[in-house]
Amino acid sequence: MEFRCRLGTETGEVLEEVHVAESASKLRQELEGKGFYILSLTRRGFLRGTGLTLRSRRRIKTREFLVFNQELAALLRAGMPLVQSLEILGQRVEDPNLRVLLSDVHDRVRSGAALSEAFEAQGDVVPGIYTASLLAGEKSGGLEEVIRRYVDHVKVISAVKRKTVSALVYPLILLLLSFVVVSIIVFRVVPEFEGFYRGFGTELPLATRAIVSFSSLLRAHVLLVVSSVGAAVVGGWYWTQRPGWAAAFDRVVLKIPAVGHIAGRFATSQLARTLATLLSGGIPLVNAIDVSSRALGNRYFADELSLVGQRVREGESLSASLAAREIFPPVAVKMVEVGESTGALQEMLTNVADFFDEEIDTQLGRFVTIIEPVLLVVMGVVIAALLAALYMPLLQIGSVLS
Repeated sequence: MEFRCRLGTETGEVLEEVHVAESASKLRQELEGKGFYILSLTRRGFLRGTGLTLRSRRRIKTREFLVFNQELAALLRAGMPLVQSLEILGQRVEDPNLRVLLSDVHDRVRSGAALSEAFEAQGDVVPGIYTASLLAGEKSGGLEEVIRRYVDHVKVISAVKRKTVSALVYPLILLLLSFVVVSIIVFRVVPEFEGFYRGFGTELPLATRAIVSFSSLLRAHVLLVVSSVGAAVVGGWYWTQRPGWAAAFDRVVLKIPAVGHIAGRFATSQLARTLATLLSGGIPLVNAIDVSSRALGNRYFADELSLVGQRVREGESLSASLAAREIFPPVAVKMVEVGESTGALQEMLTNVADFFDEEIDTQLGRFVTIIEPVLLVVMGVVIAALLAALYMPLLQIGSVLS
């Protein structure tokens, strides 16, 4: 690995050099052994054969990062120094991406940087709410407390996501099974019947001819169909990743019946809980809104929240700014208004998040209860229609013979 080093000599001269070493800690020991004073030490990355610096890194696993923070809070509570705690935990983590990140954080903190600055230097790999919480903890002297509060925040958000995914697993399995059964009929069963009916020498019913023609068309252009579907999926994913288009896609999702309602409630819950976590750490409201907008998964909600932050910065109340955007649930706006008037905004935001978490759980259960029989009926009707079209000539022949 290459490191860009800014070194100081005993004569007061400042040098900027590039060194190669296995790790930052070993390079630091080597340079200090030569009598240099290390002013800064930053890892470099290059595209092979070019001089372009790589700033992006692979994302770290949420679970690994959560466990790291739990252990860091425990060590800090036990009185362990921060630099030593980072060194111990950096050696224990299993995720290689997190290990590299913690090595860089440890080096920066050891060089005199604050923990929030060290994590903020990692870019988008680390959530903005985390660095903001660390900054608040450093200013208030309660670093261990804000880390534990962040852990609780992530646990609640992750629990809601797991419930959502678990509720959608069974409907997705039904859709997959339907696709598999229809594919077997189209690609395996229909060709057998087609060869059998070819010897009749009579015109087949319209439904049977349509099924046979559709099967022949798919089998003749199966590679084209698969490549077209793959291109559409890749193109759709790329489209949703472009700036501006992601917000448009999320806005369309919010308008889908049932699904959009649940997505909107989840975004509201995530917003309220993130704001409550930041405010409890001592972050000013305007800054908390800015950080929350970057932490939201729904980019349309995030853009709207950015506009809310601008109005709050101009002196308008949070509840009035939320109401002006007309996308946040009226119940949430009313509860925020009550929190502002009573001076308990943080507690009220937590209540908003809890309220919508329960509503999401209820709506997910209702959605699954309705969608499961609907999918079963649709799947049965489609398969029955295919089989009826295939057996229709046999039924006609049987009636003629009788």
